[in-house]
Amino acid sequence: MKELRYDAVVIGGGAAGMAAALEIDKQGFSCAIIEREDHLGGILMQCIHNGFGLHEFSQDLTGPEFAERFMEKIKGSNVNVYLDTTVTSLKDKELICVSSHGVMCIKSSAIILAMGCREKNRGNIRIPGSRPAGVFTAGLAQRLVNIEGYVPGKEVVVIGSGDIGLIMARRMSWAGCKVKAVIEIMPHASGLTRNIVQCLEDFDIPLYLSCQTTNIFGNDRVEGIEVTPIENSVPVPEKKFRIDCDTVLLSVGLVPENELSCLAGVELNSTTGGPQVDANLMTNVEGIFACGNVLHVHDLVDWVAEEARRAGSHAAEYLALCKASAYRPQTHIRLKAGTNVRYVSPGKLNPGAQNKIYLRSMIVKAKAELDIKLDDKLIKTVKLSHIMPSEMIDVTLNKDDLENQNFNTDSVIEFSIN
Repeated sequence: MKELRYDAVVIGGGAAGMAAALEIDKQGFSCAIIEREDHLGGILMQCIHNGFGLHEFSQDLTGPEFAERFMEKIKGSNVNVYLDTTVTSLKDKELICVSSHGVMCIKSSAIILAMGCREKNRGNIRIPGSRPAGVFTAGLAQRLVNIEGYVPGKEVVVIGSGDIGLIMARRMSWAGCKVKAVIEIMPHASGLTRNIVQCLEDFDIPLYLSCQTTNIFGNDRVEGIEVTPIENSVPVPEKKFRIDCDTVLLSVGLVPENELSCLAGVELNSTTGGPQVDANLMTNVEGIFACGNVLHVHDLVDWVAEEARRAGSHAAEYLALCKASAYRPQTHIRLKAGTNVRYVSPGKLNPGAQNKIYLRSMIVKAKAELDIKLDDKLIKTVKLSHIMPSEMIDVTLNKDDLENQNFNTDSVIEFSIN
């Protein structure tokens, strides 16, 4: 077995993996990217629509254009890239990888988890009915249309109003299909507002909110779906109706890709499904960091790249301290999701540094306030013009916010929305 050694190894070659690797390389440490596909860029390469890079590059780019900006930087760096390579084992910062060239053992002092996420499928939401052809996840349909050149059907219904589903509703319309409806179980859309407008309203595609898909009809091929309205959180069977179609696209959420995280002994967050990390984006396993959609599902790839750079910077700092035999675990304050907040990431704060924190609202509201409390004492209020679950909220806390505050290792900072 071939053995290799790097200061850091990044698992995943999407936006997160490339951004983290570039930061490590910039700070003078050897780094490798392990990518199971035959190209870098991840899911971005099939996202041919625009809307990427507005924050990262101040330009409106397509997914491949966004990825290519980072790929060019990787080419000009000292980062080694292993494509068509799958990590089959991760333990004690030692990776066993399988590729067309054989089996490799790669040892490193730091690992960056950047494997991204995957789509939930029909089994995750338990829609009754038979198993006819014509049921796809929205991401698979996107690959078929944009990469493989196949149109999966003619009359389409999208279940779930996540961003991929909304974008595919528009893409299928452009391909000459009739998109009958988008069905959403929640009373509000799950995707970004701009996608509701540009992908549904501009194409006169109906959006049914507070509606549950209760059956899929068809044997050999999908023939239609049954939709049941929900009132006061209860399905109303007497109001159910049928929509005829030959294709169903599922856009019902994403799940962090964390099988390798579990193999490494990394603790997962029960809400996000991603690793529990501290203010430095380090997991409970010393030297293993996580960033991007494997940590928590982001709404913009720009935020993925920004977070990944911080992960790379913290990993490089960790490597430098280890090299100088000066690394010591830091004292952190635990963060907690309070009223109307689904989750907070990372899960801990460094009281002596600037901390970038992401959170998700559970409600839709205009002119909301984010209250931040340290052990039930209000330390900061952030005014928010408009919030909704589909759009992440970011807030920065630094040592000035905690100045003259009493806290200890048992302290908790809670985030609540009013």
